[in-house]
Amino acid sequence: MKPQQLTEEQIVEGCLQGGRNYQKLLYEKYYGSMIVVCMRYSNDREEARDILHEGFMKVFANLSKYHRGTNLGAWVRRIMINTAIDHYRKASKRPALVEINQAIHEVDMSDVVSDLSAAEILGMVQKLSPAYRTVFNLYVIEGYSHKEVGDMLGISEGTSKSNLAKARGKLQAMIHKSRIIHKVGGEHYA
Repeated sequence: MKPQQLTEEQIVEGCLQGGRNYQKLLYEKYYGSMIVVCMRYSNDREEARDILHEGFMKVFANLSKYHRGTNLGAWVRRIMINTAIDHYRKASKRPALVEINQAIHEVDMSDVVSDLSAAEILGMVQKLSPAYRTVFNLYVIEGYSHKEVGDMLGISEGTSKSNLAKARGKLQAMIHKSRIIHKVGGEHYA
């Protein structure tokens, strides 16, 4: 049977039997979507590849724990996110994370980012500190609650909210700066 004709179930079974070709097929099937996930949590493409490769090592080591019939892509994605969080924890010396006990006003950035490409937005997210970037990704992109983010990262819910607010503020400043540069570069002055 040709690789493109194999079902996901057959690929998983081949991997469980130790077939290197099946592992390669699984890796190739999810490489594109998972490198994007890893890029959101990393400083650059090289770091993202490190996270990706470590994540795939975990996928292959734990494939016997995968519940067949469930969404394999979601399972692989979860491993990649957890690997990125582990990477963050190892690399982080826990720079000063501010605890707040009052409500934080969240800013709607949807109008601001509509003119930017996905690559520009990703580049800006990658410029955030690891703490801000991780909270931003888990809350905004992955959809976890502040309590869940806090539990994953070992910080309080208030710290998660504070880091998100600061991440959004920094992103807004970068977006504002980008818009000014685009306008000046395009000879459209405000």
